[in-house]
Amino acid sequence: MSEDLNTKLGTTEVIWQLTDLYQGAEDPLLTANLATCEEEAGAIRAEFAGRLAELEAAGLLDLIRRLESLEARLGRAATYAYLNFATQTKDAAAGALLQKIREAGSRISKETVFFELEWSRLAAATAEQLLAAPELAEYRHYLAALRRYAPHLLSDAEEALLIERAPAGRSSWTTLFDKVMGHLRFGEDGRSEEEVLSDLYLPDRDRRRRAAAELTTGLNSQLHVLTHTFNTLLADKMIDDRQRRYPHWLSSMNLYNELNDPTVETLTKAVTARYDIPQRYYRLKRQILGLDELLDYDRYAPLPDLPTTTVDWSQCRELVLQAFHDFSPEMADYAELFFQRRWIHAPLREGKRGGAFAHPAVPEVHPYIMINYTGNLRDISTVAHELGHGVHQYLAARQGYYNSSTTLVLAETASVFAELLLFQRQLGLIKTPEARRAFTCQKLESIFATVFRQIAMNRFEDRVHNARRREGELSSEQISAHWRASQEEMFADSVKLTEDYHSWWSYIPHFLSTPGYVYSYAFGELLVLALFKLYQQDPADFVPKYLELLKAGGSATPYELVAPFGVDLDNPAFWAGGLQVIDEMLQGVE
Repeated sequence: MSEDLNTKLGTTEVIWQLTDLYQGAEDPLLTANLATCEEEAGAIRAEFAGRLAELEAAGLLDLIRRLESLEARLGRAATYAYLNFATQTKDAAAGALLQKIREAGSRISKETVFFELEWSRLAAATAEQLLAAPELAEYRHYLAALRRYAPHLLSDAEEALLIERAPAGRSSWTTLFDKVMGHLRFGEDGRSEEEVLSDLYLPDRDRRRRAAAELTTGLNSQLHVLTHTFNTLLADKMIDDRQRRYPHWLSSMNLYNELNDPTVETLTKAVTARYDIPQRYYRLKRQILGLDELLDYDRYAPLPDLPTTTVDWSQCRELVLQAFHDFSPEMADYAELFFQRRWIHAPLREGKRGGAFAHPAVPEVHPYIMINYTGNLRDISTVAHELGHGVHQYLAARQGYYNSSTTLVLAETASVFAELLLFQRQLGLIKTPEARRAFTCQKLESIFATVFRQIAMNRFEDRVHNARRREGELSSEQISAHWRASQEEMFADSVKLTEDYHSWWSYIPHFLSTPGYVYSYAFGELLVLALFKLYQQDPADFVPKYLELLKAGGSATPYELVAPFGVDLDNPAFWAGGLQVIDEMLQGVE
């Protein structure tokens, strides 16, 4: 069934060119690079461990450059192994290669961890003197950011032990999750997760109901495994947070995003205080659809007059590139590289991981994008979203391996901005008021999924992490109860949640791989709405600033990177302003 759809959409040959990384899993260069990395890691440790306090700026620069080169080479191997696995999660050899690279990475990190530990423990006066040295200007932010972890580091022996055990830790459990979901088939037709989820966007209510039932039945068949996996990772994080003295479960994610806790609290409070917006919308949608009650599987039902034509790959490509070109021809040129040079994997495949992502690879290669393209409007938006990430990663690569990595909140800003550009382009092509209203509603639903749903999921995570710490291991029923409660807070009486919906927490990978990640989507969406207003007011001034933001990568904190736009992330009025834009869109529909 998937192959028929791929042929119809023209995605059969839209396969990424992993030979840009290595010629294959048996490529001698891959083996040689791993050996070189292990040898270099040992040499660096022998030459520099225990001597960091003695180094002057030039010596520290030499050390950093060697470490960066080492990690980039290892990152290239890790990228290949992960991308190779992502499209064939059922293949034992692909899984074994991924584990092999992770174990090699663990051994290498054990040799080089001394640098982060010694640098973080360096006397403040010494560190400040080094940070002020002109030789280290290129790495100033990277080095300063490393020191923010100083209060949470353990002893050298403990850190080395944790690194050595890491391949059997979180990453191994998330690989198990990917394998379970990759093997899982739904309904009598044995469809994939992506195929079933896409049915929730169909106008036929019976097909939506069936898809919801099939998804639930499939998830419940593996719920014992998924629950145990989630519990294990909840406990893993609990122990890690306790050992590292983080004050609460979200502290480490905030630190990773280079955000202060009050900034995230301000965002969360602002969004939950406006749950009235999605509630008003879904009450209106129930009336428009003529339903007695709106059930969970009705949330994404298309409104009357919404274009439902399946869009093939070539049309999708044209739409997205034109939207980028309307904003900036330069940005469109970068995006087109992904199509021309085979940096995208688009077809549905047996064993392919669900969802979509953009992977930055390493600066000397290029990013890759994976999607599961089924040809609906939502998928076109997903292509724009991931290309937003991809262009950001491509432009940031010039900052080097260390400075190109962007915090999650600004990474999501780039992707959500790309989605909004596509929406504006598509809206301009729609002629009738009824179709424009329906299309605006579809965009509102996308925004709700990015802002309100993600914050509701953040509230779910807050519940389960704290419950795991208070009560011990949680049953499937207990986790489902927290899921339902967090969702009901958002929907109130505007959507009725069925019994089937209770276990739908179990297919969301972010809860396992990156706890606390989801608020980054809401952060990015609300920041984008504010930035887009600035763009509309003065495009000539805005576009160069925006491209510079993308090119800056992770070379500064989020606060510093958005300062040229006049944004104050700690001001509740800023977040309220973004939410007001959503309210105004809804008022237009109402």
